[in-house]
Amino acid sequence: MACILHIETSTKVCSVAVSQDGACIFANADYDGPSHAVQCGVFVDEALSFAESHAIPLDGVAVSEGPGSYTGLRIGYSMAKGVCYGRNVPLIALPTLEILCVPVLLYHEEVEDDALLIPMIDARRMEVYSAVYDRALKPVRGIQADVVEADTYREYLDRAPVYFFGDGSDKLRSVIQHPNARFLSDIHPLAKNMLPLAERKMMQGDFVDVAYSEPFYLKEFVATKPKNLLAL
Repeated sequence: MACILHIETSTKVCSVAVSQDGACIFANADYDGPSHAVQCGVFVDEALSFAESHAIPLDGVAVSEGPGSYTGLRIGYSMAKGVCYGRNVPLIALPTLEILCVPVLLYHEEVEDDALLIPMIDARRMEVYSAVYDRALKPVRGIQADVVEADTYREYLDRAPVYFFGDGSDKLRSVIQHPNARFLSDIHPLAKNMLPLAERKMMQGDFVDVAYSEPFYLKEFVATKPKNLLAL
């Protein structure tokens, strides 16, 4: 197993963690942001100092790749690349929406076996970025931009219990009244929840090019956005 630095800055929460052999050995988070420009560098310095003080060599850096805040993602990605170049270690990119699913799968025992998970990142007005996963974290529908209406997720709600969470899910509470709709509060994409996803990619050697890898921005979703969303 490896020692990995984890950086998550896709929302207003800024968080950094260090894992060794699959266990979290350092974690810090600021929920009062967005203050990524100030806090991310401080947290990364503290994390690296912690590893060095315990004589733990760094084997890789994992970063949340979006979708999410343009500014936040740029800061997190730039910091991750800088550490990779400086330490000559590989870069692992993790989808933010998958990171959001980790605490639901690990800590919410009430989630039914046949349930579908729809993590959400807030966008403007009644818009969200979302994807649909099963409990094995297998994509049922890929990442795309959605306009939230009563029937937006009906095809999934008619099939199974659906859990909505993430900072975009509050928009749905007064809009979707389907009996299969479930809502989970206070689920944030956090660096400490990146561990299982990053460890798997590290073991598989699934790295991204440090020079050319970029996070997901709005442009990534233009092809899948509904016409009425493109007009906004």
